[in-house]
Amino acid sequence: MTMTQEDNAARHQPPQTVQEAILSRRSIRAFLPDPVADDTIRDLLELAARAPSGTNIQPWNVHVVRGAARDQLCDEIVAAFIADEDHREEYDYAPERLGDVYLARRRANGWGLYGTLGIEKGDKTKMKAQHARNFRLFDAPVGMFLTIDRDLKFGSWLDNGLFLQTLMLAARGKGLDTCPQQAFARYHKIIQKRLAIPPNEMLICGLALGYADMSAPENHYAPEREPVEVFGRFVDELMVD
Repeated sequence: MTMTQEDNAARHQPPQTVQEAILSRRSIRAFLPDPVADDTIRDLLELAARAPSGTNIQPWNVHVVRGAARDQLCDEIVAAFIADEDHREEYDYAPERLGDVYLARRRANGWGLYGTLGIEKGDKTKMKAQHARNFRLFDAPVGMFLTIDRDLKFGSWLDNGLFLQTLMLAARGKGLDTCPQQAFARYHKIIQKRLAIPPNEMLICGLALGYADMSAPENHYAPEREPVEVFGRFVDELMVD
C-alpha cells in the first residue's frame, strides 16, 4: 500500500469519538470519484435533522444531486463562471467592507490555501482556475443545496447553520468529508431552474460530499483558529448601575 493509499484509508475510517469528528472536520477541496450510496446520504440527512430549531419548525430543505444531473449542473455553472456572466447573489454574506480583524483572517486563509497549491500572489489565471473548482464541487460525487423559505427570518437562518454543522459532523462520523460552499449562491437562478426548486425557497449554500483524496496538497491545509482568550469572556461579576 502506498503512502497515499494509507492516508486515504486512515481518513476514511470513522472517528471514534465526537471530539475526533469535530477536530478532523475541515473544508475538503479534492475528492475521490468513489460514489456515496443513497442509503448513506439518507442516513446523514436523518442524523442532521436531529439538529435543534426554534420551536422545532425544522426550516431546512436539501436538494441532492449526483451522477449525470450533478455533472450537467456543474458544467453549466462553470461555463457561466468562466464567461464572467453577470450573476448576483440574493443575499449579502458579508458587509461591503470587513473589519480589519476579519479581513486579516480571510486574507491569511486565502494565501495559506494558495501557498499550499503553489499559486503566487497576482497569478489571476491560476486563482480563477482554482475558484472554478468550487463549481465542480471539487470533484465530489454528491452535491447538496440547502434552501430556506423566503418568509422566514434570521432565527431560521441560525437553525439552518445548526443543521449544516450537524450534517458535516455526521459525515465525518461515517468517514466522509464535506465542503460548505456559499459560492454557489451567486448562481442561484441556474440552480433553482435546473433542480426545479420552488420559487418560495431561497438558496443558502451548496455542500460537497464524498471521500477525501489525501494525495491532494490542499487537503492537508488547516487554517488556524483563534485561542479562546481572543473570543471568549468569563464574567464573574455583573456591571453595577
